[in-house]
Amino acid sequence: MTEANHAETYEQRVHALQFANQPILDGFERALKQSGLSEQTIKDHRDNIEFFAHYLLLYAYSLRRLDEATERNVYDFLEDWFPRKALWASVSSMKIYLASFKKFFTWMGASGLVAPEIVEDVLSTLKESRNLFLRKVAE
Repeated sequence: MTEANHAETYEQRVHALQFANQPILDGFERALKQSGLSEQTIKDHRDNIEFFAHYLLLYAYSLRRLDEATERNVYDFLEDWFPRKALWASVSSMKIYLASFKKFFTWMGASGLVAPEIVEDVLSTLKESRNLFLRKVAE
């Protein structure tokens, strides 16, 4: 396979995964609307998870859909990548990201998109590593 073919195949996979993530993001947004949150809060949560989706596709070397994300992906994003790469990373933005991940994985579990064990692992990580994540963005 030539380098050009490899790049084209990679681009095609990224595009296909972005396309596959859209119904997941749309379903999450619908669930947030049904829960009665404000439009701004809904936008913030969706934008946060969409940013994580881009991380999974372009930076985590994983080429994963959102429903294939693991506890490790969430941990690596919150502990390392977000604090280093997001210019807006702060204690307050991290708290919002933690809430977004909690809502998102709880919704994915309730929707049957991920196994209950994944939800349990992610929620446990969010709780147990909360102070670490907050320290990372405070540095």
